[in-house]
Amino acid sequence: ITAAQAEEARKAPLNVTVRTRGAHIAGAEYFAEEVRRAVMEKYDEKRLYEGGLSVRTTLDPKMQVMARKAFVDGLVAFDEQQGYRGAISKVDVSGDWGVKLADVHAYTDIAPWRLAVVLNVSDQAARIGFQPAREPGGAVVRDRQVGNIPLDGVKWAKQASDKFRPVTKVSQVLSPGDVIYVEPTAQDATQYRLRQPPEISGAMVVMDTQTGRVLAIVGGFSFDQSQFDRATQAMRQPGSSFKPVVYSTALDNGYTPSTVVMDAPIEIDQGPGLPPWRPENYSAGHFYGPQTLRFGIEQSRNVMTVRLAQEVGMPLIAEYARRLGVYDNLPNYLAYALGAGETTVMRQVTAYSMFANGGRRIQPTFIDRIQDRYGHTIYKHDQRDCRGCDAQAWSNQPEPTLVDHREQVLDPMTAYQITSMLEGVVQRGTGTALRAVGKPIAGKTGTTNEEKDAWFVGYTPEIAVGVYIGYDKPRHIGRGATGGHLAAPIVRDFLKVALADKPALEFRVPPGIKLIRIDPKSGLRAAPGQPGAILEAFKPGTAPPDYNAVIGATNPDGTPVAVSPEAESAARTGRGLW
Repeated sequence: ITAAQAEEARKAPLNVTVRTRGAHIAGAEYFAEEVRRAVMEKYDEKRLYEGGLSVRTTLDPKMQVMARKAFVDGLVAFDEQQGYRGAISKVDVSGDWGVKLADVHAYTDIAPWRLAVVLNVSDQAARIGFQPAREPGGAVVRDRQVGNIPLDGVKWAKQASDKFRPVTKVSQVLSPGDVIYVEPTAQDATQYRLRQPPEISGAMVVMDTQTGRVLAIVGGFSFDQSQFDRATQAMRQPGSSFKPVVYSTALDNGYTPSTVVMDAPIEIDQGPGLPPWRPENYSAGHFYGPQTLRFGIEQSRNVMTVRLAQEVGMPLIAEYARRLGVYDNLPNYLAYALGAGETTVMRQVTAYSMFANGGRRIQPTFIDRIQDRYGHTIYKHDQRDCRGCDAQAWSNQPEPTLVDHREQVLDPMTAYQITSMLEGVVQRGTGTALRAVGKPIAGKTGTTNEEKDAWFVGYTPEIAVGVYIGYDKPRHIGRGATGGHLAAPIVRDFLKVALADKPALEFRVPPGIKLIRIDPKSGLRAAPGQPGAILEAFKPGTAPPDYNAVIGATNPDGTPVAVSPEAESAARTGRGLW
């Protein structure tokens, strides 16, 4: 440029554009922090911040926004049922209320929620003023924005101490000077609804089942409120969402989905000086008698799971839990078969992804590739070989192929069997909330002791999704606060939008599997034309039995009924049948 142009540019004022932050961009604060930590683990701090690295992440921005909205909506819906806990703080609304409100810390990543102060209240409405922005120099802008909260916007806000008293006046809930969060209503952007940050929290993970690429992650209600990532750092009991590991261990070692286990009271000797342990089903005191493994997992029967774990052996279950990455060292106590150990949502979603992909080991990752300042690739997550990809030109050679060297941690036929059984959880069992998605989905609910955590982990052939809800300091959520009622609807709401424009993909049946019609109540082969029969997956050399031996049942002389010798041998040696 000329000297005159340079001088003119110097005289022009500098325009500062404040970088926008918040959930309305991507809601990916937890994801970004995981990427930062991952790069820090591979390299040092200086290279992270000054090395000119180019990091290509696995984030799917659209899925991230969908996941955060479904998760936050689920948290808020539950929290509002517990009642209104009151204003965040109070300010004097005489004089310039905007300056006073500007000094109150507001979460910056929960848009479209806004911080506001109540200016005046009547029985039918409240007048509110919004927190003003600050100029780049820190001064509070002069503009003051106001809005209204109608009675409908506070009707949910029954006092937490008196939830049976209906709200008939806005003045029952709000007072001048109350500092609150509000959200514009869908019908009228000038009208607002009272909101409150939920006490309860949790996490959500969305993963590519074939590669382990993390597509979306929600580590809590607000990163600005708490940077603790509950998806990767919170160790929680998974409850019944761990049961698929127990059942897949059995299926991989000689049992079939038609194997029958007794659903009846059981007493476990815990050793000298300790009282016997009497595990119970969620529906305490209710038992179904002899039932198939499929029924046991579809209806999440605790007693059946304990009997199966006792038969298979906890050491073998611990080995499969390690292979699938749920636990590193699972203690050999039967209570751990019911999910009494602690793990993370990320680990659970990774394990379920291996069910979906046919039993191939995957490692979760937030990063696809890292390049240095010169464009050289210094890290790549996908290590598969591509034979033929480096051809200089096409000359009728075979198409390039990806060679997958990943470890097979589960027989592909076992992975399909457990997937088929988990589809039954959605169709007939504790996860029926997911039927509304209208696509093939497999999954499992989980509810921990004393209803402290609610889980759902599920998957399609392409993506796996896991959610847990619970207080950071574990405590009773409430009677009926199960994975099927709290966590599953969040996954449902996410998948309905995430899969809206996707075709309905069926789970791939691996070679060797035979699909045979059975009676789901007995596990025996169905008669021709029998109503209610289902297709069950069997491996080569297995089929529906002509009669069933029942695990946990006894003969008239008191001796235990024997299981299949082949199954017993496989389970005792831990060798598997593939």
